Amino acid sequence: MVCHQCGCSIVGEIKKQKYVYYHCTGYADKCRGNPTACRRRYVREEVLEKQFTDLLGRLQFDDEVLEWVRQALYASHADERREHEDAIKRLLAENKRIGDRIDAMYLDKLDGRVNGAFFDLKSTEWREEQHRCLREIERHQSAEQSYMDEGIQILELARNAQKLFARQQPREKRRLLNFVLSNCFWEDGEVVATFRQPFDLLAQTTAIATRAATSLESNSAQSEIWLGN
Repeated sequence: MVCHQCGCSIVGEIKKQKYVYYHCTGYADKCRGNPTACRRRYVREEVLEKQFTDLLGRLQFDDEVLEWVRQALYASHADERREHEDAIKRLLAENKRIGDRIDAMYLDKLDGRVNGAFFDLKSTEWREEQHRCLREIERHQSAEQSYMDEGIQILELARNAQKLFARQQPREKRRLLNFVLSNCFWEDGEVVATFRQPFDLLAQTTAIATRAATSLESNSAQSEIWLGN
């Protein structure tokens, strides 16, 4: 996090061996403003944590929403899975076709219709094609699994980010904030930060859905907000 006024880093400092305060470093050779003024402004660690906790709270949504989005992911994954399965079928057929071609040419070699040098050249070329097919098959199989896993993990992390932050140790708190947030500033006593993708979209959708719930819109209307129907 940096000072919005001068652009210098915000750092922590222990006072009375137990209280942690944060302040701008205000290095004179880097500061765009008044380094002395920036350094005199302190904020308690608890205040910063409370503001970061409130920021992460913008990602919270309830069990019903999680189930809506989970079902939508499974539905979209059905199309994704079919695409991968079709690609795998084509690659398997291509792999078999090349294998049959090698076998047929081997018989031609045994019958003397193809010389050994030509067989070695073409069989090497075709086996490389088979290896390419197998690599592509592995890529499609891996992508098919990771699509769902990553989607659900991001949803779970966003939904529980505020609770996780509250009970984690400082090092883990920092890792979580770095993963979810970017461009953190300390400005006029407030934390100002930008959510990284795709957490920015989740935060926006949560805010819209919250306003819809406050105006007593139906569940179907709120599900359309989340699912984009």
